[in-house]
Amino acid sequence: LSGSGVPQLVQPMIWDYAADIDVEDKVQLLEKYRRCGFSKVWFASAFKGATGVNQSLTLIGHHLRNQLEWLQVASRSPADALEGIALTGWQRYDHFSVLCELLPVAIPSLAVCLQALQNGGYSEKVKENVEKLLGMSNLEIDTFMR
Repeated sequence: LSGSGVPQLVQPMIWDYAADIDVEDKVQLLEKYRRCGFSKVWFASAFKGATGVNQSLTLIGHHLRNQLEWLQVASRSPADALEGIALTGWQRYDHFSVLCELLPVAIPSLAVCLQALQNGGYSEKVKENVEKLLGMSNLEIDTFMR
């Protein structure tokens, strides 16, 4: 890769939507990309989708844990290596499936994930901020909200 010239043309994106990312593995992968000459990389997380083909509601806690894992990877990576995090929201589990987790039911998850990324973690203050922004009285993280 380093001799091909590709690292001067593109920035790789490391994707993982799991709630239990192998942080050490991702840090090592980023280091491999750096050794090949890629100066910047992107991470890709998800605020909805990618948790099951028949999923109708969004389990916020799963996606929040995904963001927190990526924040751990970022904190263990060189400061100048990360270009950004692409916060994805999949509408289909795969291209042959019906729509899942439509955007309206995932708005609370999007808000939680964005606030967690912006604040470097999740806290009672972040929870209260999301509740205030969305006009909610009780944000539920680990159960399916209605």
